[in-house]
Amino acid sequence: MEQIQLSQDLDKLRQSLGILPEATATPAFVVVSGLPGTGKSFFCHKLAENSPFCILESDAMRKTLFPSPDYSSEESTHLFSACHSLIEELLDKGVPLIFDATNLSERNRERLYRISDRTGAKLVLVRVEAPSATVYERLKARSEATNPEDQSDAGWGVYSRMKPRVDRIKRNHFAVDTSRDIGPVIDKIVREINR
Repeated sequence: MEQIQLSQDLDKLRQSLGILPEATATPAFVVVSGLPGTGKSFFCHKLAENSPFCILESDAMRKTLFPSPDYSSEESTHLFSACHSLIEELLDKGVPLIFDATNLSERNRERLYRISDRTGAKLVLVRVEAPSATVYERLKARSEATNPEDQSDAGWGVYSRMKPRVDRIKRNHFAVDTSRDIGPVIDKIVREINR
């Protein structure tokens, strides 16, 4: 039964992707990590403007699978199982991709490291951050506005609950503060990918 459900979930997620970038021999796999409101999706879209990527955004994929999400641990387990399967499938086909999710625990990132190793993808890790005051203003604006581009429902309460659970990234990674000019970091990442 679980295998049938996973297959159905993968079909739904594939259909939501749109046109994929051209496959490469060694696809880049950018894993973005950061708390809600730090600017992960903004960063991902800016990076994709500079290099062709398929962006897998966990908030959008959650709503594809669960139109009225409850954010339960069961729902998240279900979602990330499908996400990880899709990531592996796309990387196996040579599709360069960005995984836009909080990815806060090293245990969960380890799964992504293993997928990268299995597929031979070029792993690039990025920690996205912003000062708490900036995040507060962004999340306040999110709660007051309806931006169809913004798929996240996370507010200040979610940010505050998640903040103590952030694990340090143990591998080499880029750090980007989205309250500043992100151009130099994007240039470095693009150089790293093309190296």
